[in-house]
Amino acid sequence: MTVALVVVSHSARIAEGAVELAGQMAPDVQIFAAGGTEDGRIGTSFELVLAAFESALDSAAGAGVVVLTDLGSAVMTAEAAVEFCSAPQDVLLADAPLVEGLVAAGVAAQGGADAAAVKAAASAVRFGDAGGSTGVGGPDGATSDGGAQRSAAPAAQRESGEFVLVNAAGIHARPAARIAGGLAGLDAEVTVNGVDGTSVMELMALAVGQGGTLTVEARGKDAAKAVAYVRRLVEEGFGEK
Repeated sequence: MTVALVVVSHSARIAEGAVELAGQMAPDVQIFAAGGTEDGRIGTSFELVLAAFESALDSAAGAGVVVLTDLGSAVMTAEAAVEFCSAPQDVLLADAPLVEGLVAAGVAAQGGADAAAVKAAASAVRFGDAGGSTGVGGPDGATSDGGAQRSAAPAAQRESGEFVLVNAAGIHARPAARIAGGLAGLDAEVTVNGVDGTSVMELMALAVGQGGTLTVEARGKDAAKAVAYVRRLVEEGFGEK
């Protein structure tokens, strides 16, 4: 069984839309939406969240559940539901951007990662900070001082590569998610054509078509792994050839 995911949002439409999007990248992963209140208003419902947790736990059959939330009170509702669910030890809350974190988590779960690794993939997705770091975290998840820690890496740990897209559709949602999801779990700062390699939205906005080039630049402990990962995806046509 694969890890199951739960989206807790103040809006049912946001939760359902995020589930639909992530499901396109992770078709074998069970993702449950718990959005809005029971009477359809904006807000969160303890009962709906708890029910989603139980459904996810049943689906995961011991593999674990990773939860993503939107705003602060959604986090509090999720934390309360964890305490009352049937297997609180199997439910992990990820601190991550809702949509991009969910996509990264879905891609990781689709690839067979365990719950801790799925949580780390989601938590590693960060928006750029004032210091110019892309905010890509390591396998143990992102921290506020992660960029400072990586800056101590030897300057020699830099890799780059240019790869020509061979898949007919070029960069769209699924390839972007595969790139971002894989890079999110590596200890490296990675840019693709100048944008954050862990940002699904920024990668999609590149709109590079078949025959176009992806220029990958990586810095950090896993720089070589990052470049090799993108090279393999491109050469395989993201499984779309």
